Amino acid sequence: MSFPPVEQQLFELLPRHGLTLATAESCTGGLVAQRITSVAGSSTYYVGGVVAYSNELKMSLLGVPPELLERHGAVSRQCALAMAAGIRERTGAAIGVATTGIAGPGGATATKPVGLVYVACATPWGEDARECRLPGDRWSNTRASADVALDLVLARAREGLAGRAG
Repeated sequence: MSFPPVEQQLFELLPRHGLTLATAESCTGGLVAQRITSVAGSSTYYVGGVVAYSNELKMSLLGVPPELLERHGAVSRQCALAMAAGIRERTGAAIGVATTGIAGPGGATATKPVGLVYVACATPWGEDARECRLPGDRWSNTRASADVALDLVLARAREGLAGRAG
């Protein structure tokens, strides 16, 4: 049995339950937003997003605390969670999703290799984050990060709605 793409599943699920979504992207450079808006009618639930590559924009547009960036860096679980919560708060969306990481080929450090990506989701039911260690080149790492982001939104929305119904 095959399922419709995750973008279509989000389109079928979120508006039916009055849920809205916003994106905060760094390493995916807008790919998550592009995939969401590739579905006709996505404006019924997608409110918009921010591509914040620089730390300055992460702080000013998404409310990521400077201390958090100093302590953990932009490529961290803490930063991804702050980005997801920040976009949710600033847009009024029910769900915020964020990506931050090192797509490659450059930018790596001894402790943060190419392919290290954090994806976070903030919802009315709580927050969740995933650490990914992706083995590909820049484009495949970016695509895989967007996949994780969309899958995480769908999973968190389903879990939250199941808990709300039960």
